[in-house]
Amino acid sequence: MTSTEAGALRRLAPPARRFLAHRKGVLIRLALWSLAESGQAFLVGHAVARSVDEGFLAGDPRRGLLWLGVALVAVLSGARVVRGVFAQLAGVTEPLRDGLVRHAVDRSMARAAPGGPGGTDRAAVSRLTNQVEIARDSFAGLVLTLRSFVFTAAGALLGLLSLHPALLVVVLPPLAAGLALFLVTLRPMAAAQRRALAADEALGEHAASARAALRDLTACGTGPGAERHGADLVADAAAAARTLAGWAAVRTAALGVAGHLPVLALLVAVEWLRGHGVSVGALLGAFTYLVQSLLPALHTLMTALGAAGSRLLVVLDRILGPEPEPEPEPELELGSGLESEPASEPEPEPEPESGPSTASAPAAAFAVHTAAAPAVELRSVTLSYGVRAEPVLDALDLRVAPGEHLAVVGPSGIGKSTLTRLVAGTLAPSRGEVRVAGRVVTGRPAAELAALRVLVPQDAYVFSGTVGDNLAYLRTDPSPAELDAAVEAFGLAPLVERLGGLDATVRPAELSPGERQLVALVRAYLSPAPLLLLDEATCHLDPASEARAEKALAGRSGTLVVVAHRLSSAVRADRTLVLDGIRAQSGTHAELLGRSPLYRDLTGHWNS
Repeated sequence: MTSTEAGALRRLAPPARRFLAHRKGVLIRLALWSLAESGQAFLVGHAVARSVDEGFLAGDPRRGLLWLGVALVAVLSGARVVRGVFAQLAGVTEPLRDGLVRHAVDRSMARAAPGGPGGTDRAAVSRLTNQVEIARDSFAGLVLTLRSFVFTAAGALLGLLSLHPALLVVVLPPLAAGLALFLVTLRPMAAAQRRALAADEALGEHAASARAALRDLTACGTGPGAERHGADLVADAAAAARTLAGWAAVRTAALGVAGHLPVLALLVAVEWLRGHGVSVGALLGAFTYLVQSLLPALHTLMTALGAAGSRLLVVLDRILGPEPEPEPEPELELGSGLESEPASEPEPEPEPESGPSTASAPAAAFAVHTAAAPAVELRSVTLSYGVRAEPVLDALDLRVAPGEHLAVVGPSGIGKSTLTRLVAGTLAPSRGEVRVAGRVVTGRPAAELAALRVLVPQDAYVFSGTVGDNLAYLRTDPSPAELDAAVEAFGLAPLVERLGGLDATVRPAELSPGERQLVALVRAYLSPAPLLLLDEATCHLDPASEARAEKALAGRSGTLVVVAHRLSSAVRADRTLVLDGIRAQSGTHAELLGRSPLYRDLTGHWNS
């Protein structure tokens, strides 16, 4: 038994004693039915021995058949005994289940009540359904097998003694040896099971995280390191499995010794037993006791202790054990490193007065308002996808200066795309405030938001129309020179020439994902919006094309926020924001290499 299991036993012993003390009547009735089972085991072997010695071998078939009839009645009465046992068993297992359910509910309610530890009790549903049922079934199985072994073994051993004491001399040593060997395997096999489970969980967690971060691993060049770590985990899991298999083999040997060696010993010792006065009927009765009663009960006991016992101990400790300390909610600690300007909040300015409705009114209103405001500002922004879900972003503060080029990096699923959607105004925060050019973006009309920012996602949209219409979609009056310059800056000239010029019709299905992204990037480049948000908008471009596109976008007047597909984007940016779910840090490439372990991991292949 491991130290963890020993501690669990010490914690569970007092409530177990109290539980059983309140059910003495049920336990007494269960013991009486078990005594009937003990008597049944005794009668079957004894009746076989008497039928042979006093009936068939004595020349009295009628007496032999009578004793066989007694054995048959004893066997058939087993159905009534089992029914009585199960009826009393319900009086123990059902109160256990009800008590565990009440405890689980009280525990969950106490956590949520005022003055409780608080936090989400994520295990409550599992405790109320799966764990409680496992505890009830495991407890019922242990009660049945332990009770059956004790009373069946008592009846069988008493029967062997009544037939001849020499039978116990032959049967007991291998039986005791097998049982002792089995008990010796309990502690190391439990430890091996825990190690195998831990190794399997670690391997599964690594596989899941590597699968989710496959793009990051490829982009950062850290795939070989992840592969080596996975290989180490596979080797650990294989070693743990081999150790567990070794102890399972020892347990199988114990079952073989206890389950088969007594029969072989009895066969080998027949001549010696006959010389000590053991009759033929007594020998047949001894075989009956072993094969029909003692050995099956022992096999069931070993199996139950090896499986249901450990499972019951673990589940009861999970349900009745001490309440774990609530884990702190993840915080995004963003000190002065994220603030490129003083932290004082700008004075709120009045909304623009209503006036004539013109297409340029939103842009003009924002132009007046953004004279001294940060290009992007997040104030204690928290976002959760659900009431009880863990926050994707938690109390995030961020200021991006006008004209700044910010790269956002971090593992897949950490909240980078969520951040761009919040800034773009297409997603509302759970708490906090998001401002672009000094204005709160949540709930703003689409026309006002379009005048402020352009969001380019991973999957770029190209519509059926001319090449020029697609490029100038966000700007109605570009000059031919501006269009030509943009096409040249992004290296789009070969594609435009292949399609037949700016007046040629575009068929989106005939463009590759990278070509569609280039069209969308030129469209964003030509937009008059002062803020560009790229959510891995260069993921389908090769590194050279990506560098060229980012250089062109960074040279454009305005602010650029890039969710980086490759970490090379962080080197090209003025500043980089690193999200890791616990802390968020910002700084230049050199600064982050010095103070961010995650950033060093992501860019480790660049360090000498």
